[in-house]
Amino acid sequence: MASNIQSLLVLVLATLATFMIPSNAQLSPDFYKKVCPQALPVIRSVVHRAIIREGRIGASLLRLHFHDCFVNGCDGSVLLDDTRNFTGEKTALPNLNSIRGFDVVDEIKAAVDKACKRPVVSCADILATAARDSVAILGGPQLWYPVLLGRRDARTASRDAANTNLPPPFFSFSQLLSNFNSHGLDLRDLVALSGGHTIGFARCTTFRDRIYNDTNVNPTFAASLRKQCPRVGGDNNLATLDPTPASVDTSYYRELLCKKGLLHSDQELYKGDGGESDRLVELYSRNPFAFAKDFKASLIKMGNMKPLTGNKGEIRGNCRKLQYFLVLALATLVTIPSHAQLTPDFYDNVCPQALPIIKSVVQRAIFRERRMGASLLRLHFHDCFVNGCDGSVLLDDTPNINGEKTALPNMGSIRGLEVVDEIKAAVDKACKRPVVSCADILAIAARDSVSILGGPLYWYKVLLGRRDATTASKDAANSNLPPPFFRFSQLLSNFQSHGLDLKDLVALSGAHTIGFAQCSTFRNRIYNDTNIDPNFASSLQGTCPRSGGDSNLAALDRVSPSRVDPSYYTALLNKKGLLHSDQELFKGDGSASDTLVKLYSKNPFACARDFKASMIKMGSMKPLTGNVGEIRINCRTMAFHLQYFIVFAMATLVTIPSHAHLTHDFYDKVCPQALPIIKSVVQRAIFRERRMGASLLRLHFHDCFVNGCDGSVLFDDTPNFTGEKTALPNMGSIRGFEVVDEIKAAVDKACKRPVVSCADILAIAARDSVSILGGPLYWYKVLLGRRDARTASKDVVNSNLPPPFFSFSQLLSNFQSHGLDLKDLVALSGAHTIGFAECSSFRNRIYNDTNIDPNFASALRGTCPRTGGDNNLAALDHVTPIRVDTSYYTALLSKKGLLHSDQELFKGDGSESDTLVKLYSMNPFAFARDFKASMIKMGNMKPLIGNAGEIRVNCRRVN
Repeated sequence: MASNIQSLLVLVLATLATFMIPSNAQLSPDFYKKVCPQALPVIRSVVHRAIIREGRIGASLLRLHFHDCFVNGCDGSVLLDDTRNFTGEKTALPNLNSIRGFDVVDEIKAAVDKACKRPVVSCADILATAARDSVAILGGPQLWYPVLLGRRDARTASRDAANTNLPPPFFSFSQLLSNFNSHGLDLRDLVALSGGHTIGFARCTTFRDRIYNDTNVNPTFAASLRKQCPRVGGDNNLATLDPTPASVDTSYYRELLCKKGLLHSDQELYKGDGGESDRLVELYSRNPFAFAKDFKASLIKMGNMKPLTGNKGEIRGNCRKLQYFLVLALATLVTIPSHAQLTPDFYDNVCPQALPIIKSVVQRAIFRERRMGASLLRLHFHDCFVNGCDGSVLLDDTPNINGEKTALPNMGSIRGLEVVDEIKAAVDKACKRPVVSCADILAIAARDSVSILGGPLYWYKVLLGRRDATTASKDAANSNLPPPFFRFSQLLSNFQSHGLDLKDLVALSGAHTIGFAQCSTFRNRIYNDTNIDPNFASSLQGTCPRSGGDSNLAALDRVSPSRVDPSYYTALLNKKGLLHSDQELFKGDGSASDTLVKLYSKNPFACARDFKASMIKMGSMKPLTGNVGEIRINCRTMAFHLQYFIVFAMATLVTIPSHAHLTHDFYDKVCPQALPIIKSVVQRAIFRERRMGASLLRLHFHDCFVNGCDGSVLFDDTPNFTGEKTALPNMGSIRGFEVVDEIKAAVDKACKRPVVSCADILAIAARDSVSILGGPLYWYKVLLGRRDARTASKDVVNSNLPPPFFSFSQLLSNFQSHGLDLKDLVALSGAHTIGFAECSSFRNRIYNDTNIDPNFASALRGTCPRTGGDNNLAALDHVTPIRVDTSYYTALLSKKGLLHSDQELFKGDGSESDTLVKLYSMNPFAFARDFKASMIKMGNMKPLIGNAGEIRVNCRRVN
């Protein structure tokens, strides 16, 4: 108790310290530069993570800032909970079921106060900064602007003021303008700030009257919305405010021109009468730069509405409560309870940061590889079904036990153990000791995976307090886990033996909405079952032949394999369950199981409700609690074995091998963390700017095609040589050097010395870019061990890199000179599925080529005039310029290749190149396979190995 009081005293003292913060009477962009320079980066980091978890949260944070400023100014009052003295704004009519994201604000506040060592950043400033960061993350750097800071937090809130001051969605244009004018905003602010509706969703209640009664609405658009929003019922059903609800762009305004504004108040901005509002809508619809400029200016102007500054207001310690409540907290005594049963608040006092940390690690793991969510969910299932939820599935074999990992149902099936290790390390570090069991980590990680991939509908409170088993049983795993060939009666019997019922069986089987299964588990079904759609079976037989390919994967739910939704059940209705055991749930005989499958297929709320209930029920299967079991230090090893392994490890000497050839495990011993660090930096860079993935991929190409893959492309000029950066094919084309610098610094810091070459960094970053932008289908093992060149050559670049005007024969000859063949040429050209090219590289094609679609050429001439605009950019793949897929090849079939050299691959003459283009356009698996093989082959072009070259300290300079 003494320690609790001491902690609270420290908190109160920290609060008093806020009075020593410099007092400014006006807002300034550098308000926190001296008192807490890390504040803004911390806020951006949390917002960034939140948007990764749920793309919709960016719109929610922007809306919070709007709804805060329009009620008595930008003072954080919207965040306050009700008190005895006032009713807060959260329950006002415009806010009810509309504003959200409070948990993210709490997360930001905790992170910032921790970084600043005390409450120094106001909640009002957090809202303003988070709104800006949301816009910039979802819209790109052109939407970034310096936020004016120095607001303080209100000590009261007003539901009545919120009801009066926030413009409702049924307002007419004159009412909207009058409302904005009352806040000191003008017509331009009204039209620009309404562009905040370029992201996010609205509820049926806000647009029902429009789609049934408005005349200024596109009839087809209205009809399409009536399915989501019936005349009665479905009030909370959501529709997107514009066609790109997770991207800040100008499509909102284009929709208004077509009478497709979702809200009545949206469409009021454009009536087609030539008014000033019309002219602004038309301007923003065609000029994203004008919109960005005005939107940012109006946001800054709105953010300056009646802020509290100087000594007015306060700096809250908790954004939901007034600061004086901290003093009252001194009277509260907190004790740590002892539990012999599971409870959702088990760790609240002993380690309150445990659950947020677990979610953070799970989130990062899923962002690295979407499939990981299904793997973590499966680990929890396979743990609980064998002697209860006790973490036994994680144990390695010992001299005394055969663990469960090598049991038949687990072999080649369970994975994600390294993520559990990462979670355990992070949680124990935060909690200062091993306090969270591995069994609880599995339960929480399963819940977090489901809610990250399925959204808040699938979030539930996990019951906690499990302890870890001190043994495991391979035999029990073999007998207790239901195999994929079980009949319905066997499945039900198995579930009932675990205390689960029919509803649990059907609901929990819905976990197969995500993840993959091996060919060996569904081969018999696709060749022998009769209760299967013939076309579905036939399509899978290419992936899973009658013999061989046992480990080939297919999605359990091929419609949305990385999203938790009811499409798994819809597939069953159509006889498209992947596993025999899946399809056994629906036979079309009107059974109770059939009824549940039908219900879940059409009602996602019922599906989510029952799935969560069954997950909680399963998680309570025979847990170890109280003093039974242990809390492991290492989830793979029993705690009492740890000392033995430490002693054993001291006798082990690790030597660094010397390689004279490339190998994918080159850094496994000398710096095992190197590759994860590179991926992490690449991932951040791509999230900052999606185009960066293409830039990093291009760097690797332009490096390898000039004297081999040796990092020479990265050199700055020196007195001894002119580097490759200023060569004609590289000028204005290659970029991303600062990301390579960032990777190099991070890797060398982690490895304690320069051990990873710049050439290898380029090869790994290219692979990571492709797999991040294209998904796990494009991941491959990079061969490593290259060393860095000590020189570079501008002349060699000019002669070795194929220019965009090359004919097919010239392209093939160039590739063959590098040891590559026709298939490599066509496959590697698929790298143009991402990125952009300058006007100078395609001008001749769009004005003079005949092998080009006329409309495509005409559309590009606006971007690329006959003279001038040499640096204007166009997407190499105009359909999906930031996603690795096969649309590049589809475009070639339609004569829509951007570069002359692109279109040379397909002339329609039935050549081998034509055949490959057609194959890749319709078969993404064939493209991914050949692209990866060619990338590995290219990466092996004349590398420096052994003692040749050097390992640079700075990628831009010779050591």
